[in-house]
Amino acid sequence: MDLSAIQQALRERNIDAWLFYDHHHRDPIAYRVLGLPNGLMVTRRWYYLIPAKGEPVKLVHKIESGHLDSLPGTKKKYAGWQELFESLKQMLAPYRDVAMQYSANNFVFTISMVDAGTADMIRGLGKNIVSAADLIAQFEATLSEEQIKSHFAARDVIDAVTAEAFKEIGRRVRNGGTHEHDIQQFFMEAFQRENMVTDDPPIVAVNANSGNPHYEPSASRPVPIREGDLVLLDVWAKKNTPGAVYYDITWMGFVGNGPSDRQREIFKIVSEARDIGVKTVQDAIAAAKPIAGWQVDHAVRGHIKKAKYGDYFIHRTGHSIATEVHSNGANMDDLEIHDERRILPNSLFSIEPGIYLPEFGVRLEVDVLVRPGSAEVTGKIQREFVTI
Repeated sequence: MDLSAIQQALRERNIDAWLFYDHHHRDPIAYRVLGLPNGLMVTRRWYYLIPAKGEPVKLVHKIESGHLDSLPGTKKKYAGWQELFESLKQMLAPYRDVAMQYSANNFVFTISMVDAGTADMIRGLGKNIVSAADLIAQFEATLSEEQIKSHFAARDVIDAVTAEAFKEIGRRVRNGGTHEHDIQQFFMEAFQRENMVTDDPPIVAVNANSGNPHYEPSASRPVPIREGDLVLLDVWAKKNTPGAVYYDITWMGFVGNGPSDRQREIFKIVSEARDIGVKTVQDAIAAAKPIAGWQVDHAVRGHIKKAKYGDYFIHRTGHSIATEVHSNGANMDDLEIHDERRILPNSLFSIEPGIYLPEFGVRLEVDVLVRPGSAEVTGKIQREFVTI
């Protein structure tokens, strides 16, 4: 935990304090931000208050009094609920605006960890609970230089393996045949060789299956890949090293002479939408203009709506990427939520518009890294179907 950085962030946002709370590991964000071990037996509530200025305060149960000893600050202990309430009252007395893992109306549901009863108690003490969403984004989803290097290392592996996978599909189709699941396993074997890990295997989807954004190939229901098929490859993984960051892409290919005019039309619309998303970010960052995730989604979605395919773009434009493939920074989202979190320097996210029709789908995904004053696509940008 970087206490001085957290306190500086609180002061910049005019927030009086950040209150962390947990019971039975209900809030994994607290453990990551504070650097607490995951193996603690947490059968009683603990609280940790970081003020914008001054010394933090711990509140722990007497039978689990050592749980926060790795953190700086003074310690208070309680046993009964009356002691707990009075101690919290004293801890919070100097402060009005208190950040917690809370999102109004559960909008940013990935960070809304505080239960309604605890929120009632804190508000009952006369405190104004504000969302810690932007604080979490800063301390969970901005990257160090070493982490950025790990992202590029993952890129080098995934770009090479994906290009080889398209070639492998072609070889197998013309020499006895193959299935979606076979190619998925081709990726997993390559990842193992290259010391890569992933939370889930990549998506290999043919024809109508590519119209399902979260399609999962299966050995129990093998789907063949044949001449004349459209193929979607959605691939994500990271190096198997501490603190490594994911690389996440989606590419489209076609087995045979070339896709249909309809497939080319959809590809063109999606690729234009992707480029609009990238440019929206780059222009704002270059102009030092604050930009939130919803604004990127709004621009991308507007292009697809204008092309009359808005009803077929059924997910957000992109997601935050860090040590988890779906991290806790700003998502490019004005569909599932109105994401007002700012896009921060040294943050990484995907831009991946898609159009999903009953007969096929097209998604084109790139990763965008924001630096102070600039933003870049970190890998190759697909401009036409890969001919398999």
